Amino acid sequence: MDNPAGFWNRVGARFLDGFILAGFFGVITGEFVVQESFTVVDVLSIFYALLLPPIWHGYTLGRRALGNRIVKADGAEITFINIVLRELVGGLLYFVTFGIALVVSAFMVGLREDKRGIHDLIGGTYVTKNPPDDRDRTEYDEVQA
Repeated sequence: MDNPAGFWNRVGARFLDGFILAGFFGVITGEFVVQESFTVVDVLSIFYALLLPPIWHGYTLGRRALGNRIVKADGAEITFINIVLRELVGGLLYFVTFGIALVVSAFMVGLREDKRGIHDLIGGTYVTKNPPDDRDRTEYDEVQA
């Protein structure tokens, strides 16, 4: 695993994604207050987290801004299955353990050499600071322009 992204870089990307989504959906819906019930905004946020990374070489807007992306453990592009395992199954584990697994995962990202958390191990992924390789370079360069 080459050039893994560290704890604070990853936290910053998640925070930035949340900020971007809250602002975007707040402007669209006119609601900037957190709702107590599950809303359409929540569903759209889930689609954002599940669909954008496999389509955009492992990036979300926050990850792209901070220069980290999700890839398979072997460095290949992630698939929809990888991201579902990583985000949904990993998130479910964090939920059923009342956040204990999330705390353990945060320590793993901070302390392990490969910077992989529980959700990365479940999804067969890691987060790298490397841009896409040459086979993806054309599309990546078009996004950069």
